[in-house]
Amino acid sequence: MDSASILQHPRRNLGSRHRSQADRFVKLARKDPERKDENLAWAEQNAQQAVLHDFTDERNWRCLAEIKHMREDGEGLSLVLEDLFVVLGRDPNQLGQLKGVDHMEVGLELLEAAFLTDSLEPEVWFDKLDADSLDNFASRCKGLDFTDQRANIIYGRRLERIRSAGHEDMFIELVHHLLAHRPANHELWMELGRLHERREEIDQAWLCYDHVQQIRPTEPVRDLFLSRLKGAMDGEKAVPWSGPSLETRADFLSRMQNLSHTVSVVPVVEEEVTEDEDEPINLELKRLQDLIEAGEAAEAFFMARSLFTSGESWAEEWMLKAQSML
Repeated sequence: MDSASILQHPRRNLGSRHRSQADRFVKLARKDPERKDENLAWAEQNAQQAVLHDFTDERNWRCLAEIKHMREDGEGLSLVLEDLFVVLGRDPNQLGQLKGVDHMEVGLELLEAAFLTDSLEPEVWFDKLDADSLDNFASRCKGLDFTDQRANIIYGRRLERIRSAGHEDMFIELVHHLLAHRPANHELWMELGRLHERREEIDQAWLCYDHVQQIRPTEPVRDLFLSRLKGAMDGEKAVPWSGPSLETRADFLSRMQNLSHTVSVVPVVEEEVTEDEDEPINLELKRLQDLIEAGEAAEAFFMARSLFTSGESWAEEWMLKAQSML
């Protein structure tokens, strides 16, 4: 993982350590009014680090929000809530409801209400679900933007909890929405691959493992899967299996590209080809260039990989370029 990814991967020990430091400075601020501002400034810095290192712990968010409130920083408290709502995968339209609100008066209440209805802890979150709310969650997942890595991790853990409760088909359907927005989430790809393998869905398992090996070449999970498969076939009359058909691979990549396109704002530009032009414009190349320039790495990656899989060797360069941006 790059440095940005490492910072956005939860590290509970560091989060707890910084939160403890923040709590210590808050106590000092209450004991020494003359140095209150100085101690609260140090407390806020540590609370921010706590959230940065572990955004999955509600106590870290609560600590930062309370310090913002103590410093009478209503605007800062508003930004904390907005960031939390992004992590919770909230509908962007709901964020607009925070504008015009007196956060010094109701900010802390909004924070607690968010945790009450949408806990960051997957076990607590799942225990509050019933059949209707589970269906609502599934519908909601299909329309949310999971490009924020933190939201992807939070919802990935929720989906794993749903899978462990026996809802495998729902897990398989919804997890593709997360993976389309964050193709570099190799842990979730591995989990999906293992599930397909247990269900003896060979083509789908291979596609997942193949994707992991593409983005993490040092982990030969696809090759190991083929070895396991070959070992299971030894002594049988089964026809040796070497991978899914080209059509199956292309369909998979096309579906992933379409799912990633739901969060893309890059318009498809129709180029007019004039008779004066010596060579026709490669619209697929133009589309890849537009996606890369707009930072839409996920859609560009799946599109380029689909083209490369179909025999368009020129697309490999763009696939690797998009992959480096994931």
